[in-house]
Amino acid sequence: MKKYIIISALIIVSAFAKAQQQPIPLDTIYANDTKNVALFFPEPIRQGITGSDNFVFTYNREKEQYFGLLQAKPGKESNLLVVNRNGSIFSYIVRYKKQLSKLNYFIPLSNSIGNEKPIKVDSILAESSEERVDNRKYYYQKFCSYLLNRNQRIGRIKKRNEGIVLSVENIVFDKKELYFVIQIENNSSLDYDLNFLNLSIETRQKGKRKSLQRLYQEPIYKHNLPSKIAKSETVRFVYVLPKFSLSDDRRAILELNEKDGERNIELKISHRYINNPN
Repeated sequence: MKKYIIISALIIVSAFAKAQQQPIPLDTIYANDTKNVALFFPEPIRQGITGSDNFVFTYNREKEQYFGLLQAKPGKESNLLVVNRNGSIFSYIVRYKKQLSKLNYFIPLSNSIGNEKPIKVDSILAESSEERVDNRKYYYQKFCSYLLNRNQRIGRIKKRNEGIVLSVENIVFDKKELYFVIQIENNSSLDYDLNFLNLSIETRQKGKRKSLQRLYQEPIYKHNLPSKIAKSETVRFVYVLPKFSLSDDRRAILELNEKDGERNIELKISHRYINNPN
């Protein structure tokens, strides 16, 4: 009888060990660039990371919530890793699909592939400001890369001077920020050395003595801003600014200034584009 119990126990342990060694199959979640796919988790999301710039997973980093939104653009499949506040880890394959049959995923705790060491509430509250800044910078990098790869335009906002063309391709609102996707084309035979590119708000003063007043807007983050645009080169980059809106007597001015040159451009952006971003 003892021998039978020992053999049975060994069989169970062996089967358990083999089960532990077998990889856990990952579910596939499909997304595209025209709709938000919502993922609802059993605990608030602490961290979410995609393996490729083709995919963007957004969630509330300031106040932990139970859901996140996934978007994708055409490209190779990647993966999504999500960690809940209680340390539960979820991993999925993510793929682009033009037509989506499912827009909401309610994910049970049983889908968790493991658990990391839980973080105490006290340690979350004591998170340093430097870590918060790093997290936001990482988010800006990922979202800006996504916007540069996304084929979306807000309108025809363009001006040229001596072969230099300055244009705003897109203005996107996300969370509490406005993202300006900017393009500079150098169609001239000379390199263009960038002195500065400033965004200001211009107010037209009413009355007999009309005047203009400008207020410079400091970007929170600049993504891929070049210092030089070579001849026959086109560059695209993103400015991130705190969200703002404009009345009909105000407009935004994008001012491009050349270092040691005079090929300067002032591009006027109507309040309609600022107040109705993508």
